[in-house]
Order: sequence, then structure tokens, then C-alpha cells
Amino acid sequence: MKAALNLDFLDRTLRTSGIVLLIYLPFGLFYQGLFPALAVFSGGVWGIVNFIFLAGLIRAAIRPDGVNLRRVLILAAIKFPLLYGAGYCLTLVPGFTPLDLLIGFTIILAILTLRAVSRFMIDKQEEDEKNQNLQRAI
Repeated sequence: MKAALNLDFLDRTLRTSGIVLLIYLPFGLFYQGLFPALAVFSGGVWGIVNFIFLAGLIRAAIRPDGVNLRRVLILAAIKFPLLYGAGYCLTLVPGFTPLDLLIGFTIILAILTLRAVSRFMIDKQEEDEKNQNLQRAI
């Protein structure tokens, strides 16, 4: 990929994940029932919050002017014990199956993958069109 992925890519991915979850919720409630739909939705929200903390942790750790150690420690103290503890508590809810939670957890990863693949395909198509135009000019 020629263009570097900037922070807009991450923000759009988070926004798209939230929209996908909101679109899924009424259909999931109707077709799957209350607990499976809430499990997927809760897992998706957990995945979004996890991604927000992960992005913040990486931004604080990888900076041109050095690591912001205070921010890294604060984000790590929130992310690892509290967020993963909340994820574990989601697995203990009696009506939530592990598969439904896993689907919710991985929605953001699926959206990231689809966005990266589409970006690659668009870049490839633009490159092919440019090569065709150069060959026509010769």
C-alpha cells in the first residue's frame, strides 16, 4: 500500500463497527432472541472499547519524541486488569454462549480486515489503470 494508514482509518473503523452493531441489534433480537443478541452486542462493545485502549496505548508508546510512560502506565492499568476482567465477567453471564461473545469480540477485526483488503484492491485497480494509460500513450 502506497498511502500510510493514518488515525482516520482507526476512527472510521471504530465508527463502522458501532454502526454494524447497532444495525445488528434489532435483527439479532428478532431472529436469535434476547441473550444471544445481547451477547454479540456486548462482545462487540467490549471489542470497540478494547480497540480504543489499544490504540491509545500504542500512540502513547510509539511517538517521535519518546514514550509517554505515565500515559502508558495509566492505560495499561485500565486496559489489562479492568477491561479483561470485564470480558471474563461477560463469559460468566448464564445466557451468553462463548460463540456469541466471540462473534461480538471479533466484529472489529473483521471490519479492519475488510477495510484493509478493500484499500489494497482500490490501490491495485488505480495502479492497473495507470499502467494501462501509460501503455496507451506509448
